[in-house]
Amino acid sequence: MRIIAGEYRGRNLKSPNDTKTRPTSDRLRETLFNILNPLITDQTRFLDLCAGTGAIGIEAISRGALFSTFLDKSRRTCGLIEVNLDHLEIPEEKTEIICNSAENFVSREHKNGWDIIFYDPPYKNDYSIVLFEIGNSDFTILNKDGVLVVEHHFKKILPDEVRNLRRWRIVKQGDNSLSFYEKE
Repeated sequence: MRIIAGEYRGRNLKSPNDTKTRPTSDRLRETLFNILNPLITDQTRFLDLCAGTGAIGIEAISRGALFSTFLDKSRRTCGLIEVNLDHLEIPEEKTEIICNSAENFVSREHKNGWDIIFYDPPYKNDYSIVLFEIGNSDFTILNKDGVLVVEHHFKKILPDEVRNLRRWRIVKQGDNSLSFYEKE
């Protein structure tokens, strides 16, 4: 697995030895960032929920995002993200790693929100709790004009609207789909 573009382009990332983690393919990451690139600035805060190897959040930093938060419930996976960040020598002030479940994390109040949230849980998970909490207008997890991107199996049906989130685009590639949401 490698970084596709930006400052860390072509650099390889370590992958887990197990089959529990399903890294987003290079091709799907390239498609994702072709869509997100115009939204990424030197002020962009990026949240990688169910981060796995950290490839998505690292790609965001490589392309100029100010800061990436990596969240995964597995301590082993969080350790792998740390190894990848250290390997690429990404400054610590540009990142944070949190070991927690996505459901627990998004249901809390946050001092600062994120401009782009990427959510890629195991496909068998119930996505509704996380979508509901992010769409809850009482919380500041997704900034105004922010974008939520959800990776899912193409056969998994996600709602077009959840609370104050509205889906504006679906991209299908192979067995995977990306659903793009924005706040109404």
